[in-house]
Amino acid sequence: MKRAQIVVLGIAVAAGVGAMYLASGSPPPPPPEQPQATVAPAPTIRTTEVLVASVDVPMGRTLSERELRWQEWPADSVPAGLITRRDRPQALGETAGSIARAQILAGEPVRRERLIRSDGGGFMSAILPAGKRAVAISIDTRGASSAGGFILPNDRVDVLRTYRDESSGSQQGSEVQVTETILKNVRVLAIGKNVQTDSQGNSFVDGETATLELTPAQAETVTLAQRVGHVSLALRSLADAETSEDEKRSSNRAGLTVVRYGVSRQTPVQ
Repeated sequence: MKRAQIVVLGIAVAAGVGAMYLASGSPPPPPPEQPQATVAPAPTIRTTEVLVASVDVPMGRTLSERELRWQEWPADSVPAGLITRRDRPQALGETAGSIARAQILAGEPVRRERLIRSDGGGFMSAILPAGKRAVAISIDTRGASSAGGFILPNDRVDVLRTYRDESSGSQQGSEVQVTETILKNVRVLAIGKNVQTDSQGNSFVDGETATLELTPAQAETVTLAQRVGHVSLALRSLADAETSEDEKRSSNRAGLTVVRYGVSRQTPVQ
């Protein structure tokens, strides 16, 4: 190969290498260093310990220490009525022996108003509000006098009395049966011996009596109604659980007409 050709070839190779270098460009500059983000510490939540049930506690159960435990609770959102370890450090032992006035679920805070000390008395007298009386009336377990058996503890009922109106029967020459409402919006405490639902949430009629929560005057009225007639219960809707002012006035006017020694006397319901 001639010297001239070799020179030309070398120039061409050098030009190609230069072109490739120019095409590749200079290496990119390193990325700027990012400032490290400052992570704010999580806010500290103040907590306190509240008394809760460690197992499901049915109504009427006498509590023991193993059925209670302390649980952390946000200190700023402790509702009134909860038992805290800060206020009552000995509450675990002090609460043992109390009777549950209502069902308490596992993990649910134990409220003071849901507990009562029986002091050796029975359960019914422990859960009965002050000034009230528990009166048992006879019912038909087939449901003829208890809304088909659907009346359960804590339901609200009206009390009806069915009796023979002797005065009307003597005038018309036939027997006349009359039904009247003598009490309204009465709470049912128990059906037979059943005062609550079972563990599956079911309840049932297991006796021949229904125990009602009454005032002393209402207790007299119901007792007399059973002696002079037949007493039935009418189940009220949950929407009608609250007694209206009209019903209160009606209940105050209601009563039984008792004939004593030929003199008619109205017995009011208070």
